Amino acid sequence: MEAFRRKERHPLEELDASLASIEASRLNSFSFVDPERARDAARRADVTQPFGGLPIGVKELDQVEGWPDTEACVVFADRKATYSSVMVQRLERAGAVFAGLTTASEFGGVNVTRTVLNGATHNPWKHGRTPGGSSGGSAAAVAGGLVTLATAGDGGGSIRIPAGFTGLLGLKATYGRIPRAPHAQLGNLTVNTGCVSRSVRDTARWFDVCTGRDARDPFSLPDPTNWEAELGTLQNSLRGKRVAIAADWGGAVVSPAMWTVLSERIDWLVGYFGWKRVDIDTSLPSMGAAWSISGMIEIHAALADHWPDCADVLTPEMRFGIETTLGRYGTDARARIESRRAALNDRMAGIFDPLDGVDFVLTASNPDVAFAAEGPLPSEFGGIVAGAGNNGRLTFPANLHGNAAVSIPSGFVDGLPVGLQVVGRHFSEQLLLDVALACEREHPWPLVAPAS
Repeated sequence: MEAFRRKERHPLEELDASLASIEASRLNSFSFVDPERARDAARRADVTQPFGGLPIGVKELDQVEGWPDTEACVVFADRKATYSSVMVQRLERAGAVFAGLTTASEFGGVNVTRTVLNGATHNPWKHGRTPGGSSGGSAAAVAGGLVTLATAGDGGGSIRIPAGFTGLLGLKATYGRIPRAPHAQLGNLTVNTGCVSRSVRDTARWFDVCTGRDARDPFSLPDPTNWEAELGTLQNSLRGKRVAIAADWGGAVVSPAMWTVLSERIDWLVGYFGWKRVDIDTSLPSMGAAWSISGMIEIHAALADHWPDCADVLTPEMRFGIETTLGRYGTDARARIESRRAALNDRMAGIFDPLDGVDFVLTASNPDVAFAAEGPLPSEFGGIVAGAGNNGRLTFPANLHGNAAVSIPSGFVDGLPVGLQVVGRHFSEQLLLDVALACEREHPWPLVAPAS
């Protein structure tokens, strides 16, 4: 954007380069492009704005008025959005140029971006591997150099998982930072919106643009942020923090090769900031089947007029989820959900207690490097049976409790990126960004996948 302001480049020139890259790409990271609308926006772009003239991708689960609103599902292939989400509106006011919609997993339900509607999206670090999900298209597009930034959402890890798989920065903010308005159903109270990016500064600017209360989302937080201007100012505040190292966070099983790489970065952070390792119990109660049942309610409601006729055009995971949970949500299930959420909240509060707990939990963003783009979700590695939900076990605790967590690029295994996840208290995003900033400065990561 500085090049735009110095008149070294024009937004239209940048957009055309992005559109050409999207057209030539084999990543399958975009499900829809609108060159005419994008070029009109680029011609009119106010380059003095925070994202003035910058082409970005919009995850296809976000709404842009007039564009497809499919939920990445064949059933809604012809549906158009009748409104734009608040995040999209704020980005547009900040000068962003929307290049198109990036692919996602169906209804954002799984950690692989492969659907009947769009096919499989590929990881720019290695074709044939997944960029993760559900924000896989956004991650592939940014890591692949097609656009600089893209919207993303995180209901169980869908920002951090793709960021970890593709070598990007992925911040899941405290619940409510960016309003999920208008018309957003609250559901399980776990979903956060944000972005995947190549740099700490870009992420900070994104939140500065997009945060602030909207009355249509009663859980949205009131104050806009000023994080970009304050980057680097909390480095001294980070010194001496108490941290827990949890390779098995949430009951996950992490590959030994990945943990070896992450342990090196953890050791560096501990030494750099003088952190104190604290040996505390980081185990968490399981939400169990009741939570899975409740998570399918909104999806089943959306498909109610089409079920069961639509079963054969759904991805296997969505079809299985509906078939398994249909009719199982009732007063007993609701009571179990609330009981287990209360137990988890108590445990998380204890882990992050200001007196007896820790400031950060350090763990992996993913249990292993990116798996096959076509799936299936991995059930084992290194001879260890881990379960198909292994990815979500690492990331889901922060969604359930609503606190902040970030995935930071932290090295490679077999040429594929690995991400370190740092989980903090509620409202700790600025501290997490400054942790990421230290890593970015001392251990810079590639801005674009070399093979893309």
